[in-house]
Order: sequence, then structure tokens, then C-alpha cells
Amino acid sequence: MMSGMAKAVDVPADVIPRSPIGKTRLFFTRHWHRGAPGQPTPDWVLRFCYGMWLTAFAFKLVGSSWDMSWHFRWLRDDLAPPHLINTVGTVIIVVLVAIHSYTGLGADRRSLRLMQIGLLTFLVAAPLDVINHRVNGLDLTAWSPSHMMLYLGTGIMQAGVLLGWLRLSPPGRFRTGVLLALWAFFLENTFFPNGQQEYGILGLRAWERGTPEAEKSLLDFAANQIGHPVDRTAVLHFTMPIPEWVYPLWGIGVMALILVLARRTLGFRWAASSVALAYVAYRSVMWPLLLGLGFPVSTVPFYLVFVGLAVDVAFTMGNGVLRAGAGALLVTAFGYGALWVQSQFRPWVLGDAHTESAPPVAYWTALVVLAGVFVLWAGAGPVARRFSARRSVVPETI
Repeated sequence: MMSGMAKAVDVPADVIPRSPIGKTRLFFTRHWHRGAPGQPTPDWVLRFCYGMWLTAFAFKLVGSSWDMSWHFRWLRDDLAPPHLINTVGTVIIVVLVAIHSYTGLGADRRSLRLMQIGLLTFLVAAPLDVINHRVNGLDLTAWSPSHMMLYLGTGIMQAGVLLGWLRLSPPGRFRTGVLLALWAFFLENTFFPNGQQEYGILGLRAWERGTPEAEKSLLDFAANQIGHPVDRTAVLHFTMPIPEWVYPLWGIGVMALILVLARRTLGFRWAASSVALAYVAYRSVMWPLLLGLGFPVSTVPFYLVFVGLAVDVAFTMGNGVLRAGAGALLVTAFGYGALWVQSQFRPWVLGDAHTESAPPVAYWTALVVLAGVFVLWAGAGPVARRFSARRSVVPETI
């Protein structure tokens, strides 16, 4: 229903400027007037708007990736370059949400609410995180409440953008390409806290071999927080404070569920694998860039590609409970199998080198992932059908 609202008559295609600045001027000249959410949106406006969303998420992606590495090296972070890059993305998002809210273009009511709630959550979390650092000093974990609020706010925003693009964009390859990119951004934002263990294990091994990546003031600060000298216990507390069961539950179980949603909305055969591959490819590109800049690097979650592959294969096996059961088995087998193989790269390829190719993992969590993925995947179908049925009834009652 909403997809038809995106086809509004506007300027001829040959009049639309090529440059973003020209398009911005044209947009404000012709479309800057107040309107309710769900206004008919010209195709070029929709594409330009969501292209800017992708640009904003790209700035936040690069900034957050560098920021994680930065915090494993430096104690100082006020006005750090990663924060400034992230802020550029946030400013673009603030402008976009303001435009959606004022004009009603490019978003329906539900997608706009998600964008607004996500932005508000992020803007509340940002100063809380600064206060947390001022009061409690160095925040040693990516899983802290203020950090989780930042991820939550970004995730809600991304969900709104995904929903808006799904409902308003016309079918075609461009629609699929943007949707794939949005799912990759959503996957990255959700996976991000697992970077704690991926950077942490290499940071710990670097200290153990006598070449610490963190500056002395950072190690001293982290040790003083627990009233301890700078020894392995203090460094372990700084680099690896998260239990070993968290990494696989989040990295395999939760990511599998996101990839299931991506596969459902994208619809093509290898959709989940493509989303996972896009994220892993990005991490593989960032690895040498950070290394070349002299910053700490992390292990790369190559096993995620196999989680995506498991989801895609499961979608060829029946429907409903049968598909959920096959998916849970495949995700668990492919995910944990690939993660174990990745963890063996270091002894197989590098021998006794004092490093790692994957973080420590509690493999007993495979049973939890098996049960959890099955239950949530099997329950998603009935819930989605009930939700769709309620939505189809609502317009008739208004």
C-alpha cells in the first residue's frame, strides 16, 4: 500500500542535478513545506534521502570501528578523531530526521517514529556516556549501560530506515542493493560489542609477549581502578572482562536471527550470506588500515559468513517448524564449526606464535543457541502473520 505513495510527479529526470549540493538546493526549493508522514515522495527524493542515510551510517561505521581500536591504545579520548567522524554521521542523521518529521516525505508514521525514538535514545545516551567517563573514569567494556544505549538508539534508527525503505521504495535492483547495505549496517551495529573480546584477546597476547599495544598511562589507569599493579591480572581485567559464553551466544545466536530477518526481506537465494559477507569484507579492509596507522587490530569474525550460509540453506528446506529446526541445526553446526576452525588458524598456520585467530569461546553455549534459534525462528512466523492481520484490519476501522 505504502509503496505506491512514493510515486509522486515532480521535475523531469534531466533537470535533477547530479551533485548532492544541487539536489539539496532543489529539494528545499520544491519540497520544504510541512506535511504529515507518508506524503507522496518523488523517486529522486527518496533515493537521495536514503543515500544520505547510507552516508551517515558509513561515517558512524568508520568512526565507531576506529574508536574501538583507539580505546585499546590511548587513555585520552576528548575530541578524538574517531569521535569527530562519528559526530559527522550523527549530525547528518539529525538533519534527516528533522526533514522527515517536518515534510512527511520519505517515511510513513511507524518508520518515522522509530527514527525519532532511536535518535532521541542516542542523543540521551551520548552525554550520559560522557558523564560516566567523568565520574567513573575509564569505561573498560563495550557492554556498559551507556554504551548499550548508544547501540540501542542506533539500532532503532536503523530499524526505522529499513522499514521506511521497505515500504516506500519501488521494486528493482537499486531497492535490493540499498536494503542489503542497510541490513549490513544493522548487523554491524548489533555485533559491535563483541569487538571487546576480538580486540581484547590480541591486546592481552601483545602484553604477554612484551609488546603492549596500550600506552603506559592507559595500563596504569586500568590497574589503579582495581587497586592493582600493572601485571597480567590487571591487563586481563582491562582487555578481557567479558565471560567466554557471551561471545558465541551473541556472535552466532543473535546474528543468526538478524540474518533470518534479512533473508526474509531481501528474498534472493544467498541474501543472508551476502549481508554477512559484506560485513566481514568491511572488517577485513579495516584490519590492514588500522595496522598501517599503528593502531591495535582485532580478530575478524570470518565464521559469520558460515552463519549466513546456514540461514540461506535452511530457507531451501520446507517451511514453519521444519525450516526452523533445520535452521537451528545448521546455524549451530556451521557457526560453531567455523568458529572452532578459525580458532585453530593460529596453531595450524603460525605454530607457537603468541597471538590468536579468535577469542576464547565456551562451546557449551551451542546447546543454548540450538534451542534459542529454534524457538525464536519457529515463533517468528505466527507472530508476523498475526501482526500483518492486525495491520490489514486497522485501515478499515479508521
